[in-house]
Amino acid sequence: MTASSPPTLADLLHAAVTAVGGTERPGQTAMAEAVAEAIDDNAHLLAQAGTGTGKSLGYLVPAIAHGERVVVATATLALQRQLVERDLPRTVDALHPLLRRRPEFAMLKGRSNYLCLHRLHEGVPQEDAEAGEVGLFDPFEAAEPTSKLGKDLLRMRDWADETETGDRDDLTPGVSDRAWSQVSVSSRECLGASKCTYGAECFAEAARERAKLAEVVVTNHALLAIDAIEGAPVLPSHEVLIVDEAHELVSRVTGVASGELTPGQVNRAVRRAAKLVNEKAADALQTAAETFERLMELALPGRIEEIPEDLGYALMALRDAARTVISALGATRDASVQDEDAVRKQALASVENIHQVAERIVDGSEYDVVWYERHDRFGASLRVAPLSVSGLLREKLFEDRSVVLTSATLKLGGDFNGVAASLGLFPEGVRDAKGEEGAAPPWKGLDVGSPFDYSKQGILYVAKHLAQPGREGSRSDMLDELAELVEAAGGRTLGLFSSMRAAQAAAEELRGRLDVPILLQGEETLGELIRTFAGDARTCLFGTLSLWQGVDVPGPNCQLVVMDRVPFPRPDDPLMSARQKAVEDAGGNGFMAVAATHAALLMAQGAGRLVRASGDRGVVAVLDPRVERARYGSFLRKSMPDFWYTTDRNQVRRSLAAIDAAAKAADA
Repeated sequence: MTASSPPTLADLLHAAVTAVGGTERPGQTAMAEAVAEAIDDNAHLLAQAGTGTGKSLGYLVPAIAHGERVVVATATLALQRQLVERDLPRTVDALHPLLRRRPEFAMLKGRSNYLCLHRLHEGVPQEDAEAGEVGLFDPFEAAEPTSKLGKDLLRMRDWADETETGDRDDLTPGVSDRAWSQVSVSSRECLGASKCTYGAECFAEAARERAKLAEVVVTNHALLAIDAIEGAPVLPSHEVLIVDEAHELVSRVTGVASGELTPGQVNRAVRRAAKLVNEKAADALQTAAETFERLMELALPGRIEEIPEDLGYALMALRDAARTVISALGATRDASVQDEDAVRKQALASVENIHQVAERIVDGSEYDVVWYERHDRFGASLRVAPLSVSGLLREKLFEDRSVVLTSATLKLGGDFNGVAASLGLFPEGVRDAKGEEGAAPPWKGLDVGSPFDYSKQGILYVAKHLAQPGREGSRSDMLDELAELVEAAGGRTLGLFSSMRAAQAAAEELRGRLDVPILLQGEETLGELIRTFAGDARTCLFGTLSLWQGVDVPGPNCQLVVMDRVPFPRPDDPLMSARQKAVEDAGGNGFMAVAATHAALLMAQGAGRLVRASGDRGVVAVLDPRVERARYGSFLRKSMPDFWYTTDRNQVRRSLAAIDAAAKAADA
């Protein structure tokens, strides 16, 4: 590069990698080049980048070099923090001399993630008031509160004077959801900066202003979904969108596009609105709420394919009563209620949600799935979710900008087509279902591999001799196999189970058999469990869903990852079974498109817990013979890292013992 020539992508990537203390890798270079090409061509890219590739810089450098605003959406707080606190500051500093500009960057989340000064100082509508009562709860009336809630609220008041962001995730130690709800508001509850006494100091508004001025905006999948779905922009306009941890996107978008009604939620709306509207409107909503609650007491869990007549009448009554209350809330004012605008806003938000969900279920779209759920603590709930979000994503996400989606697990069963279809993209090279031009945006898939030599660093072992797991009952042969594997490994085991019941049974059994510590998810905070597991080589950690994706323990303390069974969705899962049937009705293979793809994604993520660094060695053991015997087994195996594969139980025990001995020798 001469003094007058612009820097090349290679120059920029080298500077950024050096600044963060890493080393350039072929996969990272290939990814950066593909991202730059996609942005230049206003095209879309699915990039699979294995652990250790350095994918954050692989997309940040070409995006920053392009010079247009980029939004980066991630699924986890950990990656957001890594980007904002580590990768972006160092990358911007490194690229500044070469680009001769210093791009600004900012993080933006949903409004409820920021402390609300109005709530904090003026009090909040009291949630535990008796029916019909609307008052204000002042957490600071007592000089020295003794409850944990009161102490947390006082701590947050002190923190409000110190924090620059008001971001909940910057509060250490954290507080419960109940405590945070006392000092935060949703976008529907917010008074608006122009009407709020504290509008000029608002943390959420300040975050939005920083985002408007930034060239790189880091956000989360949920806010991205809200921005795309609800039609009211919350993100600044942008020319480039990068979705990291993209394997989570469909789930997060589905969550945002779902609705729920519970008796508790409806009764809260009644209490909030009661003193703010005329008696007739309040009584109608109260009567509708009581009818709905009686029905929910009898509700059995499962999908509702046709709305029963009594439920339909109850929902129509709720919808109509809620609509009347919404109109009344806009037409009256009650001077006797202190800070009435805040109370009114909260009441309006609650009632609008009731109206929206009830109306959606009554309208009965063929593209929605409705079902009952029952919870031990909260009773029954009525839920509605989209049958698919692929069309929504195709229409809202991929128009008018270049989109890069990246993850360590996008290629399932050997290609990108399954994940692409869930995102609204047809098979690579096909523009729509008939192969004609114009219906779906073109895209490219790229697997840049991993810097790790999986075939030499890891073994994939399938225990084909075990009995096939059933829906119920103890798996004594599986527990025997698990105990022998853990003993051979000398502990060092991450146990990934398909249910909490299975994890608890395995922990109880092995605690009685083996002289190694067994940690169980739920007995301590997840962070503390992972820290203990990472700090003691003999310790094992057993748990369920969050452990399949959330554990990063490089080194010898995690040398055996065990999956008790293929993590298919439950056969009675209303949404998954409805999606599977829809694929079958359209002539496809519903099991492979939904259940097997779901399992493959989780197994790929779970297997990725084993090799986190170039020196890691170990075994992924799947204690489910279907991965070897069933026709879909090869699909599942192809979705996991390319470990050396075996079904020889004796070979695996010898390998584990040798790895354990080598680790002990290194520690000596």
